[in-house]
Amino acid sequence: MGSSERLRMIADAVRGAERMSVAELAAATGASEMTIRRDLEVLAEQGVLERFRGGARSLLLRGEGPPFALRKQDGIEAKQRIAAEAARLIADGESVVIDSGTTCLEVAGALRNHRITVMPLSLHAANALAGGPRLTLLMPGGELRSGELTMTGPLAQASLAALRFDTAILGCCGLSAADGLTAYDLPDAAVKRAAMASARRTIVVTDGSKFTRTALAAVAPASSLDAVVTDESAPAAQLEALTAAGTTVWQV
Repeated sequence: MGSSERLRMIADAVRGAERMSVAELAAATGASEMTIRRDLEVLAEQGVLERFRGGARSLLLRGEGPPFALRKQDGIEAKQRIAAEAARLIADGESVVIDSGTTCLEVAGALRNHRITVMPLSLHAANALAGGPRLTLLMPGGELRSGELTMTGPLAQASLAALRFDTAILGCCGLSAADGLTAYDLPDAAVKRAAMASARRTIVVTDGSKFTRTALAAVAPASSLDAVVTDESAPAAQLEALTAAGTTVWQV
């Protein structure tokens, strides 16, 4: 088990049980107690949990997304394949808005050398795009959320409403044919809806794990999504239902 997979497993286990001992986590992961202690220090620095003597308690509420730093390396190879496929769907000369999130960050990196006009909705993505030799980089206004470095609020929505894009590339917290595209919180959902309203087409990029989740805030029905780019772990039944709803599915 790689370190990023083990960190995610520990974070999920502690959140589910609310608190666990080092010995319990060592048994659950197959790692040594010394390794678990180091992992708990990393997760404590990321704000995922709080250490106590012999164990840790979760700082994440049920239904709350894990921190950006923890998600960034989770399934990185799949995210990079998804990003490369999404970038292939973007033609030179297009105007593109790129959502926040770790998969969208990989898309930003994949588009860095394209001849496009692009507005990223997070500083992480803006940094990945900065200095691209052929692109025009536009920055939105908005309130900056710590950790995620995402632009949210009325100023972000106004920035989107003032422009018209060829393509909106969105991430998600949950996706299903029944519940559509969902986000963890209302401000994020509002920005996603504003991006969709300003774009001619919407492409959602997500790994297969998001098809098993439905988050709190509804963004849009599945029928309003033009395309979904996902990986081979996505459930076949969900992909068939999306296709039946009129969404083009690209699986890598």
